[in-house]
Amino acid sequence: MEKLIRVILVFAILILFVETNNAQTSSPDKISAYKINQPIKLDGDLSEPVWQEAEHISNFTQRELNEGKPATEHTVVAILYDDENLYIGVWCYDDEPGKLVAQKMKRDFNYSTEDNFKFIIDTYNDERNGYLFVTNPNGARFDALVQDNGKLVNRAWDGVWNVKTEITDKGWFAEFEIPFSTLKFSTKDNQVWGINFERNIRRKREQVLWQGWSRDYEIEQVSRAGKLTGIEGISEVTLIELKPYGIAGIENNEDSGGNFTSDVGGDINYLITPTMKLNFTINTDFAQVESDQLLVNLTRFSLFYPEKREFFLEGQDYFDFGLGHSIRPFYSRRIGLAPDRSTIPIIAGARLLGKTGNTTLGGMSIQTARQDSIPSANYTVLRWKQDVLQQSNIGLIGVGKLEPNRQNAVYGADFLYSTSNIFGDKNLSVGGAIAQSYTSDAYEKTGLAHRLFVDYPNDLIDFSAVWDRASDSFNPETGFLRRTNYQMYNADLRIKPRPDFLPWIQRLVFKPFDFNYYVDDKTHKLQSLWTEFRPLGFTTKSGEFFESNIQRRAENLTEDFEIHEGVIIPGGEYWFTRYELQFATFEGRPVYGFLFVNWGDFYTGKRTEWFIRSTFQLNKNISISSDFTQNYITLPQGTFTVNEFGGRINLAISPDLFGSVFGQWNNDDDEVLLNFRINWIPEPGTNFYFVVNQSFDTGGTAWRSTNTAVLTKIIWRFVL
Repeated sequence: MEKLIRVILVFAILILFVETNNAQTSSPDKISAYKINQPIKLDGDLSEPVWQEAEHISNFTQRELNEGKPATEHTVVAILYDDENLYIGVWCYDDEPGKLVAQKMKRDFNYSTEDNFKFIIDTYNDERNGYLFVTNPNGARFDALVQDNGKLVNRAWDGVWNVKTEITDKGWFAEFEIPFSTLKFSTKDNQVWGINFERNIRRKREQVLWQGWSRDYEIEQVSRAGKLTGIEGISEVTLIELKPYGIAGIENNEDSGGNFTSDVGGDINYLITPTMKLNFTINTDFAQVESDQLLVNLTRFSLFYPEKREFFLEGQDYFDFGLGHSIRPFYSRRIGLAPDRSTIPIIAGARLLGKTGNTTLGGMSIQTARQDSIPSANYTVLRWKQDVLQQSNIGLIGVGKLEPNRQNAVYGADFLYSTSNIFGDKNLSVGGAIAQSYTSDAYEKTGLAHRLFVDYPNDLIDFSAVWDRASDSFNPETGFLRRTNYQMYNADLRIKPRPDFLPWIQRLVFKPFDFNYYVDDKTHKLQSLWTEFRPLGFTTKSGEFFESNIQRRAENLTEDFEIHEGVIIPGGEYWFTRYELQFATFEGRPVYGFLFVNWGDFYTGKRTEWFIRSTFQLNKNISISSDFTQNYITLPQGTFTVNEFGGRINLAISPDLFGSVFGQWNNDDDEVLLNFRINWIPEPGTNFYFVVNQSFDTGGTAWRSTNTAVLTKIIWRFVL
């Protein structure tokens, strides 16, 4: 197995250097921005004369469903700018505007189910990084930061920008306003940026792009973008941004009684140059306004919860490192949150993010306060990444945790070779990383981790292979490590043909193999094995999805494993076979459903797992969704059932006023958690929240309230 993976990796490295260029471009592939001196009324009405004076482009080509064919609906784009803002006007003509799919309005909506318009701006023109902006006919907003030519997408980033839309009998129209202070760009007087546009016509499942419409590419691959020219004289953009916050609320706990809570603090953001931003934070706002979705862990390994706190979200992509998702030298939830998810006060911190020339820099230092038995600590992370070749990079990282009389650190290097021109127009990436940890009071003070991977993510053939390792003494205390003392070998091959002789099928998916093989790093004995073979999977042209899988698994328990209270699986080596079916309807319909079932052997017995999700979109203002997971496990040591339920009601009055009610329960904790949230955005960058969190103990004959918290929070943005 190890030799097979190494042969695959060596072969991939050998073919790296066979490159030609056969990019799919459409003429014109450049658009010039038109300078204006009068204000724009942002309302979605593009009848103002300046919009007619600007250059227009309309050469859009289908990516789906008919690659390379002309778009069936006409789309036009024009760009304006003044001293402070970039404006993008979009004419999305439609012969049947009454059939537009526009179901959502809240910030960071799920645009994949909607008619939408997307554009990406590569402000450094480095064919690597960009800002992605999306709207739908309702004027909902979504944005993200894109790195490494689409390999990293930070969807949690919330930039300061605005958009207004209008629907008429000719289609729908959008007017974007992007402040230059939201973007980072070079200091050249004459700017040349990469830019690309995409429109999705959901009822037809049609996707059209301005440039790079091959199915092997996504709009996030800025190496396929066209060029934006004509922007001059904006290199002097500077910004001092103040974001104070205030919190007030009450909490009633069955153990400690009622308490009033309040807090103030804030951030100072200074745009030193258009390429470099400095942040200061005092008494950092780490109050979460949305609850984590709690999960019942039926494995031997740690669960990963995503970061949701605003301060860490903006720059988290700067600190990504090439060890993958299971080995993270830096995991921001280690700062200010205890293992039980209780908060630890943050005294202050500073952060520097930006890019100078071909060098990307990220640095952050946070000081936490002492709380109970947890000492005060300083957390510092430094990241350097250098662009090399056309789409590749090398980098370094250093992460430190300093406590009184104790230190923990991780330092490492990574590289990425990436091309979108292999074999003419295909994508290929090869990368790797190595890191060492140091723990001052450990018996074995240092430990190593590394990763080597190859990825060939294309429309017909999608292949990847990975070799991961973390030694027994590797200890990233400011990071995340799913398991220790292991080596993992992975390879995944998917073949995705599009048969013309099946008119209702968009794409078939066959998976000849997909395996994750873990061995003990010291003994090289089996830890676990997961393999999957997919004899059939497909997506229909109407949007339905189906797949069937056969799985072979193995687990080598070095000690007894308590999988559930009172149910212990003896140590030993176990092999079992499982089967899986998945089916989903098209998410763009008012009613959507997803069904997952997995059944078969499980250690010394059997396990059947069900997952059901349903969504009802009543109108653009209200949607209701629910999901249910059940694990029914029968073992000689005992039989038990784990049920997990979650439900959500989303309400949107406008793109600036929306809320939700989220509830979850499982019979393992016997606790109901409810989260009610309202979010009002009076202007971009300013947020007001009203939140109610309620928990009930359901273990007795009747529900018992265990905790009630009512919180109001305001974050206001001032620009100096």
